[in-house]
Amino acid sequence: MSHVQKFDRKPRVAVVFGGRSSEHGVSVVTAASVLRAIDRDKYDVLPIGITSEGRWALTADAPERMAIADRRMPTVEQVTDHEGAVVLPVDPASREVVYTEAGAVPKALGEVDVVFPLLHGPYGEDGTLQGLLELSGVPYVGAGVLASAVGMDKEYMKRVFTSFGLAVGPYTVIRPREWEQQQAAARDRVLAFAAEHGWPLFVKPARAGSSFGISKVEGPQDLDAAIAQARRHDPKVIVEALLRGREIECGVLEFDDGPRASVPAEIPPTTTHDFYDFEAKYIDSAEGIVPAPLTAEQTAQVRRLAVAAFEAASCEGLVRADFFLLDSGEFVINEINTMPGFTPISMYPRMWQESGVDYAELVDLLIQAALRRSTGLR
Repeated sequence: MSHVQKFDRKPRVAVVFGGRSSEHGVSVVTAASVLRAIDRDKYDVLPIGITSEGRWALTADAPERMAIADRRMPTVEQVTDHEGAVVLPVDPASREVVYTEAGAVPKALGEVDVVFPLLHGPYGEDGTLQGLLELSGVPYVGAGVLASAVGMDKEYMKRVFTSFGLAVGPYTVIRPREWEQQQAAARDRVLAFAAEHGWPLFVKPARAGSSFGISKVEGPQDLDAAIAQARRHDPKVIVEALLRGREIECGVLEFDDGPRASVPAEIPPTTTHDFYDFEAKYIDSAEGIVPAPLTAEQTAQVRRLAVAAFEAASCEGLVRADFFLLDSGEFVINEINTMPGFTPISMYPRMWQESGVDYAELVDLLIQAALRRSTGLR
C-alpha cells in the first residue's frame, strides 16, 4: 500500500550505516557519499552509525572523516564522540529517537520520518534491520524483510530464481551441521560436484557480500582451507561451478509505475586479481564499462531479466542484478544485491548516471519512494 505523508516541516531522514558485519567499512564509505548527496534544503538529516559491536551511536555529519585512507576502511568509531546509545522505540505510535547515556537523563533527538539503511551484509541488509523498522512503523529505503533475507542467502536466492524460470549456475551447499558432523561426506559430495563440473570452483560464505571470504579453488588440496575461510564469515557455505563468460550487471530502480532497468555494465576480467574480489572492488577500484558493449537485443534481454529477478524476490526500491553472459549467448543470473555499493563510482549509481539519473537525483528518488510507502503488509 502506498500513501503520501503530509509534512509541515522538512522530512527527517536517518542515515543508518556501519554495523556488525565484515562489510562495516564498506557501509561507512557508502554513507559518506549519501550524506554528501542529500539535499539539505529539502531534508533534515540524522546520521546514526552502528559500531562493529552493535551499539547505535550518534555520529557527526562528517563525510570527510569516512573515507578509505592508506588502503584501510573507515569505521563508525571515527565519526562518533559519544559513549551513549541511540534508541529507536519499537512503537508505531512514536517515531521519537532518543539518546541515552549512563548517569544522564535521556535526550530526545526528534522524530524520524524515513530511514535510509546503508548497511551491507548480516545484521542490516538481511532483513533484521528491516524487521525492526517494520515493528517501529518507520518507512525505509529499499527491500522489505523477505526480499532482504532472500537477497542475502545465496542458496535461497537461487531457489527463488529457478522457481520463476530464471537460469542459475550449478551449485551445492554445505550446511553448518553437515560440516560439523559429517565432514567427510560433505567433502566427498563437493569432490563429486567438481568431477561433474570441473575445477576451479568458487567457495563462498552463503550469506555475505563484497566478496568477503570467497576463494577460487583450483584443486582438492585447497578445498578444506577455502571452506574454513568461508566459514569465518558464515557457517553455511555455497560452492559454485566456474561459469565461463562475461560479467554483466544491471540496476533496477522502482518508480511510481513500477521497476525499470538501467543500461547494463560489464566488469572486465581483472589482471591483478584472481577474480573481482574485495580489493579489486573497493581498494584498487577496478573499472567497469558503462554501458556494456552488448547488442541491442542482449541489452534488452538483460534489462528484462533484471526486472524479472527484482519481481521474483519481491524487491522494493533498488537492486543490482549480476549476470554471466555465457559463450553460448545465454544469460545466467549470479545474484542480486538489495543494497548495492552506493558511492558515486559504484556500478549501480554509474549505470543510472548513464541512464539519465544522476547521483543526487537517485538518492532523492529512493527517499521519496520510501516516504510514499507504508510499513506492514503491502
